[in-house]
Amino acid sequence: MSKAVTVYYALQSPWTYLGWARLRDLVASSGAIAHYRPVRSGPLFQASGTLPLAERPRQRQAYRLMELRRWRDHLGVPLNLHPKHFPVDEAPAARMVIAHRQRGGDIAALSGAIMRAVWAEERDLADRATLLEIGREQGVDGSALLEAAEDSAVQGEYQANTQSAIERGVFGMPTFVIGDELFWGQDRLDFVARALA
Repeated sequence: MSKAVTVYYALQSPWTYLGWARLRDLVASSGAIAHYRPVRSGPLFQASGTLPLAERPRQRQAYRLMELRRWRDHLGVPLNLHPKHFPVDEAPAARMVIAHRQRGGDIAALSGAIMRAVWAEERDLADRATLLEIGREQGVDGSALLEAAEDSAVQGEYQANTQSAIERGVFGMPTFVIGDELFWGQDRLDFVARALA
């Protein structure tokens, strides 16, 4: 039987973006089943006592930029350290990918395109026209997805994902859950691979 990994993530998390391609390759090569769960960062940070980025000590903010640069260069993943449209309200984009999954679409592919839009392409996730354009580029009906994103079932799933993450002890993104074990951060993907082997 295939093992399952639940992936809790935020679409504008640079760490999720940096690990996304490796995660997808790992899921494919291991034959695992992945459950992708976009969450709201604010409530999750509040529940865990994590400060929002702008409120963290300047030393931690500076170190974050060093680490992002190191990982970007190490992985060869394009990443702008100071994206023009960050942070923004990512809720419409998150609900869009949930609507896509509910309709049988590839949530991982659309999520990856949206993350790339923030961190490599200087695009605004809070802008409806941008989301429509990303949908078109991915071969999906962005207009229909954004309309579906307002459905109570989609909004309920977004809230349920966040609540589930809080209840499971998630405090940062991305977090991978295999059985009862949590793996926080894209730099834990080697351990995720071992757990799925």
